[in-house]
Amino acid sequence: MINLYNAELPSSYAVGIDVGGTSLKCGLVDKKGKILHSFLVPIQNAGTQEEIIQLIADAIRQCTLQVKKTITGVGIGFPGLVENGVIIGGADNLPGFQKLPLANILKELTGHPIVIDNDANLMGLGELTYGAAKDCTDAVFLTVGTGIGGAIMINKKLYGGFNNRGGELGHIIIQQNGLACNCGGRGCLEAYASVSALIEDYTSKNKLSSKEIDGRYIIEKYRIGEEHAVCAMERHFDYLAAGIASFINICSPQKVIIGGGISEAGTFYIDELRQRVKSLSIPAASVHTQIVSAELGNNAGMLGCSANVFQKLKIQHYETK
Repeated sequence: MINLYNAELPSSYAVGIDVGGTSLKCGLVDKKGKILHSFLVPIQNAGTQEEIIQLIADAIRQCTLQVKKTITGVGIGFPGLVENGVIIGGADNLPGFQKLPLANILKELTGHPIVIDNDANLMGLGELTYGAAKDCTDAVFLTVGTGIGGAIMINKKLYGGFNNRGGELGHIIIQQNGLACNCGGRGCLEAYASVSALIEDYTSKNKLSSKEIDGRYIIEKYRIGEEHAVCAMERHFDYLAAGIASFINICSPQKVIIGGGISEAGTFYIDELRQRVKSLSIPAASVHTQIVSAELGNNAGMLGCSANVFQKLKIQHYETK
């Protein structure tokens, strides 16, 4: 006798693969967000698009070998613009990946259904599903690092605009005709509030080489009251708060989640943002909004990839009795 049951059962599993510039973060995850198996695959020595694709396919196989049951599917988080499983472009640190139907290619190589989205979007979905915003339906996620990425979640789902072309939170304009941004625009939030911008601001005053400085160094100097570090951090907080206030005024989320290494600097970081955002945002829009640190760390992307599978794929499993 054959019993038919769906992917809503607790025995559902997904493979999540977060593609970064130097490695793949891979894992087998159940529907409750428990990571059953995880590992890193270095890709910095992969010189071609084809080599990276093969590494992803091999990682999928390694994950699926960990369980005897059929997996629900595979979720991929990929840097850049993704539309209907096609990598349109924007993966600047990876060779190739221009207008590439990656979902179909990986499905042919592995036999599993594949869902792909932007990596920052999936970090946000991970926090919404399993992390800092798991009790929310509506949230905004920002990751502050070399650049600024983000995600908008509405009614428990990612919102990326028409054909998934939106959600570029790091590229709202906070200064008309301002600093040049890597996206080709000027005055973007990323150009003013990213860690790269913070380092550039700090080193320009100290006449130091930016190669010798990172965000952690500036935080340490800020904590002991060094003048240049305090001034640079104050500007960083002001710029980032302006962007966050704009997101709150538009989305009125239950939570704004701040991720990225600098958000782990201490409670003072989030406290400084809260104070500034409160004075900038519309009270009616922000009355239900909390600003919090991300909880999932480096696992956010991988867990978000898996959550995306469980949201978007419903496959049939068969059990023979």
